[in-house]
Amino acid sequence: MKITKNTFLKVFSAIVVLLFLIKLIFPGVAKNRTPIDSTSDSIAVDSGAYVLSGSSDTSSVEANKSHTSVSKISIYQFAQSRFFNPDGSLVKNRIYSVPNFGKTFPDQNDVQLIAAQQFGVKPILNRDEAVHQKDKLVYVGSNPYFYIDKLHSSIPYLVPRASVLLQDIGRSFYDSLQCKGIPLHKVIITSVLRSKDDVSKLRTHNGNATQNSCHMYGTTFDLCYNRYKTVEAPGKPRRKVRNDTLKWVLSEVLRDFREKNRCYIKYEVHQGCFHITVR
Repeated sequence: MKITKNTFLKVFSAIVVLLFLIKLIFPGVAKNRTPIDSTSDSIAVDSGAYVLSGSSDTSSVEANKSHTSVSKISIYQFAQSRFFNPDGSLVKNRIYSVPNFGKTFPDQNDVQLIAAQQFGVKPILNRDEAVHQKDKLVYVGSNPYFYIDKLHSSIPYLVPRASVLLQDIGRSFYDSLQCKGIPLHKVIITSVLRSKDDVSKLRTHNGNATQNSCHMYGTTFDLCYNRYKTVEAPGKPRRKVRNDTLKWVLSEVLRDFREKNRCYIKYEVHQGCFHITVR
């Protein structure tokens, strides 16, 4: 069927009139719904409204010049971050701690010993013998995530599996402090690998030390809960934080690792530490 020019013009005019009526009745149909993507250079932030810097509306661009300009990738990062809200403000989460330290971290030595024997090295007689186990152990020293205390009854070595756990705990503790708006602190490690000689000497003055200690297998370390190492920037003021506050945050972190079956944990009342064995 051949369409004449007059017929085409009539149809086109009818469509234009129809679209005009739709826009008149439903004005929201004409709004721009194009999502923000990576094709534009940047956006200006003003009370949650985003204005394309490449827009032809120069008056809008000029009006927003005084506002903070951020890249779209930054907005995306804010939206995905654990530390920032989508508007760029710092996330501050509440501190909950755990209901009861003893009940939350109840894993006695007999439970931890099974995992220690499964994943650890054979117990060493003395520190000289530890040299022959260094192909199965890794050195753990103070780093950005934790601090090794002065060791009197142990040496700073762990099996790789336990070393990774320690790093992950320290990093997660940092993350939690940041999310809760608390100045950064490092956890302090007070005990690591012990030889049989170390255990024998320790038992003379420490009633909690057992003859078949999990520390002899390189799978176990103690985290102090009543002392922490502050992370300070030279010349910058920082507010003080109570050790109890840091303990509450640390307990949340450790509970998560225990619930993920990453480790066993015993809350040591008299020694002031969390006794942790990798699993």
